[in-house]
Amino acid sequence: MAKLRKFVAYRRLERPYTRVSKFREKSYVRSRPHLKVARFETGDAKTNFKFKVHLVAMSDVQVRDNALESGRQAGGRALEDGAGKNMYHLILRVYPHHILRENPLAAGAGADRMSTGMSHSFGKSIGVAARVFKGQQVFTAEVHKEGVEAAKEAMRKAGSKLPCRCTVTIEEIK
Repeated sequence: MAKLRKFVAYRRLERPYTRVSKFREKSYVRSRPHLKVARFETGDAKTNFKFKVHLVAMSDVQVRDNALESGRQAGGRALEDGAGKNMYHLILRVYPHHILRENPLAAGAGADRMSTGMSHSFGKSIGVAARVFKGQQVFTAEVHKEGVEAAKEAMRKAGSKLPCRCTVTIEEIK
């Protein structure tokens, strides 16, 4: 199985690269990679909770979809253990639209590039990422008053999976 490329190559925000068309000759992206995020909302969505705990990004960065999924799993597991089963509502608030691509180099003596010309200069799609801006909420957990501390810990654990520094804010719903 192919290894993931180091994400430091993709951290910087670029122009969104999403050109997919139903006409093959007009589509720069030949195929959209599979999205690894299983679901964007977990827990009890119907209950009216009193508090919202947000995970807020502190810098502009691209976040790969597998980082979002691992953050969602870590946060959901911590919320389930701390607040109780179905005593929370966890929401992933960003969607990975940006298609990551790489132009592979040939390995071997003297072969430093592929002779594909300009027709394939944009590279091959290898994954998708979400564009996250400074001050944007990445995750939101809705809980009752008893679950606020568990939600703060869950947001801290989810933030450790992301490639940027994050802060936790608490909002009371009136």
